[in-house]
Amino acid sequence: MTAPSTAPAPPSRGGRWIQQWDPEDETFWKETGEKVAKRNLLFSVLSEHIGFSIWTMWSVLVLFMGPEYGLTPADKFLLTSMVTLVGAVVRVPYTFAVAIFGGRNWTIISAGLLLVPTVAAFAVIKPGTSFNTFLLVGLLAGIGGGNFASSMTNINAFFPLRKKGWALGLNAGGGNIGVPVIQLVALAIIGASGGPRVLLGIYIPFIVVAAVLAALFMNNIENVKNDTGAAKDAVKDGHTWIMSFLYIGTFGSFIGYSFAFGQVLTNQFGRTPLEAAYVTFIGPLLGSLIRPVGGALADKYGGAKITLYNYVGMGVATAVLIVASMQKSLGLFTVAFVVLFVLSGLGNGSTFKMIPGIFQTKALAKGLEGEAAAAYGRRLSGASMGLIGAVGALGGVGINLAFRQSFLSYGSGTGAFVAFLAFYAACFLVTWAVYLRRTAAQGQAATASEAKPQLSYAEV
Repeated sequence: MTAPSTAPAPPSRGGRWIQQWDPEDETFWKETGEKVAKRNLLFSVLSEHIGFSIWTMWSVLVLFMGPEYGLTPADKFLLTSMVTLVGAVVRVPYTFAVAIFGGRNWTIISAGLLLVPTVAAFAVIKPGTSFNTFLLVGLLAGIGGGNFASSMTNINAFFPLRKKGWALGLNAGGGNIGVPVIQLVALAIIGASGGPRVLLGIYIPFIVVAAVLAALFMNNIENVKNDTGAAKDAVKDGHTWIMSFLYIGTFGSFIGYSFAFGQVLTNQFGRTPLEAAYVTFIGPLLGSLIRPVGGALADKYGGAKITLYNYVGMGVATAVLIVASMQKSLGLFTVAFVVLFVLSGLGNGSTFKMIPGIFQTKALAKGLEGEAAAAYGRRLSGASMGLIGAVGALGGVGINLAFRQSFLSYGSGTGAFVAFLAFYAACFLVTWAVYLRRTAAQGQAATASEAKPQLSYAEV
């Protein structure tokens, strides 16, 4: 008997294709799978990290754009909002690109595509360029947001269910950290009196390196096939939309606050752009670093439980922000906002862990076992991740629009925070009602009919 081979498969396909992949087989995982999966995870994180940096670069570039550029604050707000919107929308096709091209192949392509918005911005960012030109080039940067969806779908296929929370959390956290990294690099450049082209020039070679490393060290999985049926099934499944709603509360908060934090500090507390930049990177940094912890806690205690308690924490932090905003306490406001960033990152990890767990639970309830159950779970969870990630990112647009309306109506962000508090309360209720409330009743039903598998999401 020989162990399953992970050698590049079918000569007809060529390249670095893995023919057999069964991470749920513990022998295979220990002997071969874990090493290969972790190698792919490492280079996936690198590519996604740079993707996040390019996606959010215009929130940084506008700091360089003084009066000589002729842009109003409203122009800058519109520019960054549209970049966020494009980043959300492209997540859907990016999810299915993995199945069409292969995870390794699409990582190479998607990393290389990041050169387009970066080189274009390098060419046009100078006084005298029209706002429409900036808007068009800014929209191109939205493709960086798509890298998250394809990367998560790819890594989801590599790891067994018991490791998905940790792996997806690390993959996403490493990507999310691209937001504070580009903010820190920009802060250093501003401090050194450098211009925006210096920032863009730093990232161009890193994009090339990420694409080359993906080509050299990543793999495609042969049995991750293009499956339009999976996409249709994911759209029809109510859990896809429930989790999309919950992901608005976590990732929508993270990316929305990442774009808005600096603007709130400057508009409400009178900070200069440079003073705001000294603070704004802290929240996204800690929120990114904590995301794998959220996934690991979900692996251990169940994603639904961690998500539920996390929304309690987000609600408390938001209530403190409302008080700080009304009292105009900059210190309390900043601390509470950073705490909210940390909790949004923790919730990002726990909610994404729930997705494969939910579909695996449904597979078992259908009577599937072993690889059949795992394949069902991978199929639907992989297809749903792009939709969930896209809707979650759209939440970031909503947050910025809520802040805009709040400042127009009340002259501060207080009104927006009240709306966010109500939304987090709704997320708490949905998590409890759908994934935790039924546990006791289903346990009683199970004793009456032991032979029939029961749906229970408490441990997902």
